[in-house]
Parts: sequence; C-alpha cells; structure tokens
Amino acid sequence: MSSREPRFSGVVPPLVTPLTPDGEVDVPSLGRLVEFLIEAGVSGLFALGSSGETAFLTDSRRDKSLETVVRAAAGRVPVLAGCIETTTARVIERAEIAAKLGADATVVTAPFYARVHPVEVDRHFRAVKAAVGLPMLAYDVPVSVHTKLATDRILSLAADGVVDGLKDSSGDDAGFRQVVLGAAGLPGFSALTGHEVVVDAMMLAGADGAVPGLGNVDPHGYVRLLRACAEGRWTDARAEQDRLTRLFRIVEAVSPATAGGSTRGVGAFKTALALRGVIAGATVSPPMRELTAAETGEVAARLEEAGLR
Repeated sequence: MSSREPRFSGVVPPLVTPLTPDGEVDVPSLGRLVEFLIEAGVSGLFALGSSGETAFLTDSRRDKSLETVVRAAAGRVPVLAGCIETTTARVIERAEIAAKLGADATVVTAPFYARVHPVEVDRHFRAVKAAVGLPMLAYDVPVSVHTKLATDRILSLAADGVVDGLKDSSGDDAGFRQVVLGAAGLPGFSALTGHEVVVDAMMLAGADGAVPGLGNVDPHGYVRLLRACAEGRWTDARAEQDRLTRLFRIVEAVSPATAGGSTRGVGAFKTALALRGVIAGATVSPPMRELTAAETGEVAARLEEAGLR
C-alpha cells in the first residue's frame, strides 16, 4: 500500500451505461447501479469511461448519463467524469460540461485519431488543466488511443500540478510500478490500476486503488480484496483475486468470431448485471451486439460459480 495520501483511492468502478432498447440512457437502471455500487462500499464512481461506452454515446446521452450518476451519488462518493475526445478543444468542452454537471474530477486520455508527438501530448494535458480547474487523472489506454503515456511524462505533469493521478489501463505493470515509485514524493497523487485480474499484485506494488470494469458486476468482491490488501492479509487477498479472475472469464463467453473487445467486455458486464437484477437489460451501442442466448448462459454459469446467483 502507498504511504501517500491520495486524493482518490479504493475501488472506483468504471460504470457501464445501461441503455433502453432504443439506445437512450436507462435512467432508473443507472440509478440502481449507482446504489448497488455505493452500498457495496466503493470509494468513487468513474462515469463515461470505456466500460461506459463513452466513445459510442451522443453528447446528449453522455450528459444524461453523467447527470444521472452525479444526482444518484448525491455527494456520498466522488464522481470522476471521462472527458475522452479526439483533440484538446473537444476535451475542454467535455470537461467544462462535466464541471457544470457536478463532477469531482476529470479523466483524460492523450489525443487520438490525430497523430501526435509526445510534446503535443504534454501540451494537451496542460491546456485542459488550465481551462478547467477540476482535479484531472491521466488515462493511459494505448489499446484505444494508440499513444502510450511515458512514465517520465506522467511524473513531470504530476510534479507541475497538471495531473492529480493516473488511471492505468496500459497493461504495462512494470511501467505502472515506476510511476508509483516516482510519485512517492507527491502526497496527493492517485495511482489507480485498471488491470482487474492482478489488483492484489498492484496493491502490493503500491497502488492506491483499482478501477475494475468487473467491479460493476461484483463490487463487493473488489471491496473485500482491497480491504484485505490494506490490512496486510495477502493470503485472503490472493484468494479473493483468484475468485474474481475466474469470474472475469465471463468476457470469454462472447464469440470473438463476431464481436470485438468492447462487446466482449461491456456486453458481458451488462449481461451479468441484468442477470443479477441490477439493470433492466443488456442493450449495447451499435455496432456492438447483445449476447446470444448461449453466450448469456455461459455468463450465468460463471456467476453461479462465483457465488453471485
């Protein structure tokens, strides 16, 4: 565990965005999801991330989703808002909206589609922070934005007060550990791992918390896991992580022959939540597809194996 006093820590699930069959935000289901997560003991909520389908939603649906999460959270836990757009001006626009809707922090990636130089990435984060004063976490997700945030760049931005933390979904666990080590003298910096099947290892390495997509489905398990880590009960932590790692195989229920990674993750998480009765349905944004009956049966079997049905 970290000796820092991070601004954000613990379990901060990246919320899925429940949708009605016609693609609108399912406000009642999203409200129930927020309650489900808060009652489980999570420490924060990350709205409009990859699991939240932010890249698929229209601006009005993004606004409705964030507005619903902020209202349902009612100040009980901080709400981090994904401001994930192609270029700086568009990110600033989303960050301004997030601030108006009551978000407590923004989560920002490097620019994408445009081919950018590391110096331009640095300029991007500094411009967003200057325009919108909310705390900002850098979101390292090269699989989606095709830019890896270098350790030295993150630490430089953190030292200058530009970024207040890192949400790491890079899969580069060695790099993440280097960020944790380099940020040791930055008291408020938050190092959050998005690598949901090795959270115990990342916490042992000094992470401050986790942002696991699977945390939508089993928030109680991740809360137990981080509590065991905080208390130094590493055998218990490993046992809980092993159970969650087996549960994560719900994403394997979706056939890779007709569905990409977004469908396999978001679709499986939504299907599991629908089976658990938290949300009304498992509608996903096109071109993603819902799971078939056979795939849904596989998800149900994994839930039962994990003791969740």
